[in-house]
Amino acid sequence: MFIFRTNCWLCQLPVVAQGRGICSFCLRQLPSMGSLCSRCGLPAAPKTRECGRCVQKPPPWQTLICANGYQPPLSRLLHQFKFSGNTALAVMLAKLILLSWLQQRRIYGLPRPDLILSSPLHPQRLWSRGYNQSELLAKPLSHWLSCHYAPDALLRVRKTAVQHRLNHRQRQRNLHQAFRVTQDLSGLKVVLIDDVVTSGSTAAEITRRLQQAGAAMIQVWCLCRTL
Repeated sequence: MFIFRTNCWLCQLPVVAQGRGICSFCLRQLPSMGSLCSRCGLPAAPKTRECGRCVQKPPPWQTLICANGYQPPLSRLLHQFKFSGNTALAVMLAKLILLSWLQQRRIYGLPRPDLILSSPLHPQRLWSRGYNQSELLAKPLSHWLSCHYAPDALLRVRKTAVQHRLNHRQRQRNLHQAFRVTQDLSGLKVVLIDDVVTSGSTAAEITRRLQQAGAAMIQVWCLCRTL
């Protein structure tokens, strides 16, 4: 049997190719996120499933899973993946999301999804970049979990300004009627995959559209969460 070896994406030391793409040492060295709210993914008191923010004003989704905060070293890898065309990172980054979900599933008994969707790009931005980074994360996750991935079920139908340059109110206006769901989701447990969740405005707008299409439960999975 042949054993193919590659290098860890972080420390560049050899690892087995069938592994995570990141060695166990570097995985343990990822910055601690502390105790997070399972609903919004923001810092919360220890052993508290939902923070006070979510008790008073919960986001429209039920659970948010993130692999780490938006900070080095994952923020650097994400930048390479998203803007430098380093799509070889996709499987390793997707596996980090999977590991985070499996951990939360053990703690909270999260259900396995029926359907995985990826946050869509406008066709013009997709053409410019050449790929949708969220789609590249969603495909291996759907394979590992043996659930359906529907790339055309969620579309971005209106070109919007870049979100990180806008304040909260501007972000909400910017996303108004920007997305369309193209199929009936009645009774389905849906996962939305995105690379980064910052304010949550994009995930919230998409979640509302998914709920209008009948989705029974929505989880948001992302690589990085701005904490």
